[in-house]
Amino acid sequence: MSTVTETGAAGGGYAPPALAQSLWWPGLWAAATWLTAAGITLGLPDIIPWGSRDIFAGLLVAGAAIFVLLAFGIDRLGRSRDAVAYYGPWMIALGVWFALWELVTAKLGWLPKPFFSPPHGLLHVYIVDWERIAICIAYTARLWTLGFFSGIAVGFVIGVGLGWSRGFSYWGMPLLKLIGPVPASAWIPATFFLFPSTFQASIFLVALASGIPVAILTASGVNQVNRAYYDVARMLGAGSRFLVLRVAIPAALPNVFVGLFMGLYYSFAVLVVAEMLGAKYGLGWYLQFQTAYSAYANVYAMLIIMALLCSGLVKLLFVVRDRVLAWQKGVVQW
Repeated sequence: MSTVTETGAAGGGYAPPALAQSLWWPGLWAAATWLTAAGITLGLPDIIPWGSRDIFAGLLVAGAAIFVLLAFGIDRLGRSRDAVAYYGPWMIALGVWFALWELVTAKLGWLPKPFFSPPHGLLHVYIVDWERIAICIAYTARLWTLGFFSGIAVGFVIGVGLGWSRGFSYWGMPLLKLIGPVPASAWIPATFFLFPSTFQASIFLVALASGIPVAILTASGVNQVNRAYYDVARMLGAGSRFLVLRVAIPAALPNVFVGLFMGLYYSFAVLVVAEMLGAKYGLGWYLQFQTAYSAYANVYAMLIIMALLCSGLVKLLFVVRDRVLAWQKGVVQW
C-alpha cells in the first residue's frame, strides 16, 4: 500500500503534500462565502429596489477572486503574509454577514425599509451622494482637528501644572473635578454668549471634551512619578525646569496617552452635538439632516464612515504611542 501511494504521488495522481500545505484554506472559504453573498444578491429579487445591486455583486465576485489568488499564492506576499493570514477568519465572517444581511433586508424584508438597509443600499448612498459626503468629511476634519489639538494642548499644560504645583492644584483641581463630569453639550447655552460665531463655539465643545481627560490623566501621571527620580536629578544639579521637562513629563507619558485615547473617543462623541450649532456641512450635520428626512440608509452609511475614521485615528495614535514610549517597552502593560 505504501508503494502504491508513493508511486501515485510521483505520477501526479493527487495533490502533492507540499501544495496542500502551502494552500491557504481560509482564503478558499472566504471566496466561497463571498460568492454565496453575490449569488443571493443577484439570484433573489429585491422586495423594494435599492439600486447599485449589480455593482455590489460585482465587488463581491472581485473580492472572491482575490481570495482565490491569495489562497494559492499567499506565500509570495513575504512580510505581509502573516497580516493577511491573520484576517482570514474575519473575511469568512464578513462574507457570511453580507449573505445574511441581504437575506433579512432586501430579499425577505424581515428588517424593512426605511429603518434598515441592505449592503447594496449603503453602497448606493456612497455612489449617488459621494460629493456631499466628501464635503462633510472635509468640514468635520477641520472642526475636529482644531478642537482636538487645541483641547489636548491646553489639557496637557493644565495637567502638568496640577501635578507639579501644589498651589495650582489647590485651586485648579476642585474646579476640574467640578467641570469634568458635566457633559460638553451642557455648555451650549454659555457658548452662544462667550463666542462670536457658532464655529468657534463648536471648536470649544470638541476641545472641552478632549482636553479634560488629558488634563486629569496628565496630572495623575505627574503625581505618580517616583520621588527618587527627583532626588537623584537634584543631586546631579538639576533645576525645576529640568525636573519638569526631563523627569516628570517623560515619566507621565503612559498616563498622558491614556488621556489622549479617552479624549479621542469623547471628541468624536461630541461632534454630532457640536455640528448642531448652525453648521452647513459635517458628519454630524449630515446625520441630523438625513434623520429628519427618514433617510436611514444615508445615516448608516455615514455612521460607517465615522467608525472607520475613528478607528483609523486610534490606530494612528497607537503607532505614535509605540514610537514615543519605545524606551518603556516591556515596562508598561496596555
